[in-house]
Amino acid sequence: MASLPLSADDLPGEVEVLTVDEVSQRLRVSPGRVRTLIRDHHLLALSRDGVPGIPALFFDDGGIAKHVDGIVDVLLDGGFSRDEALRWLFTVQEDLGMHPAQALHSHSAREVIRRAQAEAF
Repeated sequence: MASLPLSADDLPGEVEVLTVDEVSQRLRVSPGRVRTLIRDHHLLALSRDGVPGIPALFFDDGGIAKHVDGIVDVLLDGGFSRDEALRWLFTVQEDLGMHPAQALHSHSAREVIRRAQAEAF
C-alpha cells in the first residue's frame, strides 16, 4: 500500500483533527476510501504525532463540507503545494476575523474561494 501524502503539522494546536477511522465512520465509507480521498487530493491530511489526521473543519453534518474539494483544487491547481494549501486554509485573515477553513462554513465561503483563486494565480 502506498503511503499517504501527509503535510507536516504546522497548524495551530487548537485545530481539531480526525483520524482516518473517525472520518471513515463520519462518512460511512471504508478507511481505504478515506485514504483514496486523501491520495486523490479531495481531502488534505497531516501527520499529527505520527498519525494521519484530517482537519475536522473539512466536514459538516452532511459529510465533506460543500466547498472543501473545490478550494483544495483551486489551490493545488494554482501552484500551491499540499503543505502551503493547508497552511493557507488555517491562517487567520484579519479582515475576515477567521481562517479560510472556518469561513467555508459561513456566509464568507464565496469570498474565500475568490481569494484562493486570486492567491493561486
